[in-house]
Amino acid sequence: MQALGVTALVVGIFMSVRARKYRMMWRSKSPSNQFAAALSQLVGTAGGIYLSLELLFTFLKIPEDWWSDSMFMVEPLAVISLVLAILQPFVLSAWTRLQK
Repeated sequence: MQALGVTALVVGIFMSVRARKYRMMWRSKSPSNQFAAALSQLVGTAGGIYLSLELLFTFLKIPEDWWSDSMFMVEPLAVISLVLAILQPFVLSAWTRLQK
């Protein structure tokens, strides 16, 4: 089950980076390495979401041990932020299609 989750996460990262590269292709100044720029955008977006979720949980005083009994090897907030960052370019493209 964990292997399936890791595989889905890797495929999602690959598709998200590819979509980010495609969106960056239409910008005026093209970076020298589009893959590196798209990957850094993905990591930056995931980091921003993670920090926002951490601040939200701290503000709402939600205890951090609510997931301690789970079998996850990583922090669930980090996985949630990575999944949201992976979905971001697809939601953005769907949003622009709906605007037209």
